[in-house]
Order: sequence, then C-alpha cells, then structure tokens
Amino acid sequence: MMRTVIMVSCVSQKLDKKAKAKDLYVSVLFKKNMSYAESLYPDAIYILSAKYGLLKLDDEREPYDLTLNAMKVAEKKSWAKTVLGQLKKVESLEDTKYVFLAGVNYRKYLLPSLKYYNIPMEGLPIGRQLQFLTEKLK
Repeated sequence: MMRTVIMVSCVSQKLDKKAKAKDLYVSVLFKKNMSYAESLYPDAIYILSAKYGLLKLDDEREPYDLTLNAMKVAEKKSWAKTVLGQLKKVESLEDTKYVFLAGVNYRKYLLPSLKYYNIPMEGLPIGRQLQFLTEKLK
C-alpha cells in the first residue's frame, strides 16, 4: 500500500512566540488546510516553511518573516533542494503519493523529483481555496 503524505505551506500570519509548527501558523487558510489534511487520514503531514524547509507538526520553531513569494528563482531552487534532502530522510520520493496544499512557489521545484502527486486546489485563488476547503469540511 502506497503511503500518502500531505504537504501544507506556511503562511505569513504566525504566533509571536516559539511554538509547535502545527500551532505556529494562525491564518484561516492554514487552519482550514490543516483540518482538510487531517480529514484525509494521511500517513503523514508536513509543513513547508520558507525559513526552515520541511517541518514535522511537532517541531518547535520561532516565528519568522520570510516567504518564497519574494525569492529569486535561484533561491527557490536552493530551498527546494534543501527540502528534498530533508524529505528523503523521512519519506520515499518514488513510492509515496504527495498531496500539495501549497502555492506554486512552494511546490514548483519539488514536483519534478516526485513520482506521484496531487494538487487538489491547483490554479485556485485564495478565496476559491477557502470555498473549496469549507465545502470539503462540511
């Protein structure tokens, strides 16, 4: 049976103190993404952090102000290479299905290295993502 892993991107709204990754990000979109991710009963959920790379939900981290959206292509590629290195230590890139609840900047340079992936909200603006998540969580 193939493992299913969900990748949720970080958001700019964070607590103002150190916290577990699952609690650090506080936007409505992040919280709905996490609820949706949990509703799919995956084998694992990870957070894609612009600063820290791949985070497990219980990893404790300090808040930060950094986003991939403002980075140059070379920086995004370097970040993705770091994340893939972190991911290889905990998951298979070939025998795992990845579900991305993450914007294009957080997945673009990861996808070519993954054999199986799904992007349920691909191309949707944030408002439509929130609608999609609200519907799925009913």
